[in-house]
Amino acid sequence: MSAEMSLASGQQPIPSFETLASLRKALSQLPQGDTRAAEAAAAREGMLTKPPGSLGRLEQTVAWLARWQGRYPPAMDRPQTCVFAGNHGIAEAGVSAYPPVVTEQMVLNFERGGAAINQLSAELGASMTVIPLDLARPVKNFLHAPAMTESEFLKAFNAGMHAVRPDASILCPGEMGIGNTTSASALCLALLGGPAVEWCGRGSGVSDDVLKRKAEIISEAVERHRESIDDGLDALRILGGREIAAMAGAILAARLLSIPVMLDGFICSAAALALYCSGVDPLAHCMVGHASMEPGHRRLLAHLGLRPLLDLDLRLGEGTGAVLGAILAKAALRCHLGMATFAEAGVDSGAA
Repeated sequence: MSAEMSLASGQQPIPSFETLASLRKALSQLPQGDTRAAEAAAAREGMLTKPPGSLGRLEQTVAWLARWQGRYPPAMDRPQTCVFAGNHGIAEAGVSAYPPVVTEQMVLNFERGGAAINQLSAELGASMTVIPLDLARPVKNFLHAPAMTESEFLKAFNAGMHAVRPDASILCPGEMGIGNTTSASALCLALLGGPAVEWCGRGSGVSDDVLKRKAEIISEAVERHRESIDDGLDALRILGGREIAAMAGAILAARLLSIPVMLDGFICSAAALALYCSGVDPLAHCMVGHASMEPGHRRLLAHLGLRPLLDLDLRLGEGTGAVLGAILAKAALRCHLGMATFAEAGVDSGAA
């Protein structure tokens, strides 16, 4: 490990990984959060002027924030959106409705503040980090060869780790990359099995013929590489993209930095799947903002044991669903901290 992230005094430095072996070791010994902070949140919930449990998952969200920030009360004062962009060799197989140049054009749009994620991040009060990853050099077409070498994969993974601000109160990862729903579907097929067609969706809006071809390509590619895939990191290196690897890195860095993560849609969740299949409970610090219109997303979340906060028919990516989930978390915390207790309000707690 090398190239440590600069942190505030008292915080542990975030490493860069030089080998997959060192990354696998880190995934086997992760911090477990602060249960006392979560218990303190639950204790206050029981004193607030409402029937017990009446705010449902909003109450659970506050306890989650407290546990993974490692403090009570938690805060939502410094949320961060990270959007990673990468290009895919598999796009040359015609699996997307748009050409790869759109990835670069959208990065410029993000940087100018013109995308949906910019507006939602502003509403949350989040700083927005945009990380383009070697856009002029797409990863290899995984139908013919592994998408990335080990060094290429680790470079992207480490870039994701070091994009996370150590003082962030919550992390909302997102992505942009023409062809990346094909990579996400291939990851799910390789790691979870089942028919390829059940993991495939229309992505950017492809036709029936392209959708059928997309499933065939995914099935063929996974079969070609099957003997080389032992865990999620192998699958991500061979079938993924730089932006998906970077999201996985950001999710891991957040765990090490005591930052809760709000996951986005199908592609972000596929990045999380790679960690899930490579470590010991590596997603305990994650919630899911929404259920994507991509048909594979609900199947994937069922395997991960994660329940989305919202179901809004979104299929944009960029981190939009993650930020909407974080806005809910911010509202939940405001209720928790701003509501009066029964004693403060002079309300008989037996009447609620």
